[in-house]
Amino acid sequence: MSIPVPPSYKDFGKAANDLLNKDYPLGVSTLEVKTRAPNGVLFKAGIAKDDARQVILGDIEGKYVDGKNGVILTQTWLTNNSLKTLVELEGQLARGLKFEGLGLLNPDKGTKAALVTATYRQPAFHGRAMVDVLNGPNVTADAVVGRDGFLAGVDATVDAQSQQLKSYSAALGYSAPEYSVTLKALNALSTFQAGYYHRVNRDTEAGAIATYKTGGSDMKLEVGVKNYLDAAAFLKAKVNNTGLLTLGYTQALRPGVKASFGLQLDTVKLGNQGQSEKPSNPADAAKVGASFVFES
Repeated sequence: MSIPVPPSYKDFGKAANDLLNKDYPLGVSTLEVKTRAPNGVLFKAGIAKDDARQVILGDIEGKYVDGKNGVILTQTWLTNNSLKTLVELEGQLARGLKFEGLGLLNPDKGTKAALVTATYRQPAFHGRAMVDVLNGPNVTADAVVGRDGFLAGVDATVDAQSQQLKSYSAALGYSAPEYSVTLKALNALSTFQAGYYHRVNRDTEAGAIATYKTGGSDMKLEVGVKNYLDAAAFLKAKVNNTGLLTLGYTQALRPGVKASFGLQLDTVKLGNQGQSEKPSNPADAAKVGASFVFES
């Protein structure tokens, strides 16, 4: 029996995180267009209006994939005049070894960044080391080992110049085809997070994430469900213990065209309407948003 490659540390508990955080466009209106040129170059253009900040942000991206040589080049230009270049090289030196080089530059502000990452994937092991060349430099390393569904991972960031440990965290989990559970100790083991995901049946998924910070603060709990209405549409809902109820609806209008809508209600504010001398504006208790994706 072959041993699978475990997920990366950043994807620890991904199923529960995606269930509770993806497909909920709130306070924004976004449009994304994806196309493929005859020579295989992928283009993506997106624009988003942030209702809270009353700003419009966008980017245009081109991606060239050389599958034969394991090279991917991605160039992105953002509306704040930032340039982002990502070069990926996989499987050239050793099987399962991948290198990434990411460069960020904003000529107007004079800001820049350079990150170099090496990822190594093998059965039962997934490791990564990233060097932030211009900041510190800082070195971040993480590793996940897995066997028979059980997972364990650690993550740490070190300032290479001062040789000081800046942050660290750890995680444990168990993953099966229909469900997964995770326990994370974050922020130098000062924040604890437990999550679970369960595919109840072909049409229904459920999950929850509980977060507790040491120091006497209350636990935060968020519970969500996803239900496929048919092959082209699904409905999501989540609620947390502060009274925020969030709904999401995604519909595939036709092949390559998808629309998503989000609504968030602060049930505490709605329930207090008329009970105080200065009632709050009902609009403050609600957020809406929409997202449209076109792909060809």
